[in-house]
Amino acid sequence: MKLILTQEVPGLGSPGDIVEVANGYGRNYLVPRKYAIIATKGAERQVEQIKRARSARAVRDLGHAQEIAGQLGGLKVELISRAGKEGRLFGSVTAADVVEAVTAAGGPELDRRRVELTTPIKSLGAYTVAVHLHPEVTASVKLQVKKA
Repeated sequence: MKLILTQEVPGLGSPGDIVEVANGYGRNYLVPRKYAIIATKGAERQVEQIKRARSARAVRDLGHAQEIAGQLGGLKVELISRAGKEGRLFGSVTAADVVEAVTAAGGPELDRRRVELTTPIKSLGAYTVAVHLHPEVTASVKLQVKKA
């Protein structure tokens, strides 16, 4: 089945890519979740529009990614969250919370899908979070989770 991706799918491609996948994977997973649309002649014309929108949002090039990584490296990010007596959070810290805290600390705007939380953050303390800015550049953000 030939599809055009509308969102980034790890291991498959980024928005605007035309991919060939198994029929069941496309019909039962990608299309219902709006990760892809079926490739028709009209839809293939929309690929340019999707790619333009992606390039406006994305990190421009390797140099720009390294510049953002430098900004993130020198940033002190604090996240205030509700916690119990032993320091366990009510809920957990999400990638969207990390992006919001980085922006509040004066850092650049990031895409929450680029933030990688290897394990859920469910307690107070200091953490290091990876941010994939470019295929060749991964920045690390030092995050301090404090009690509200």
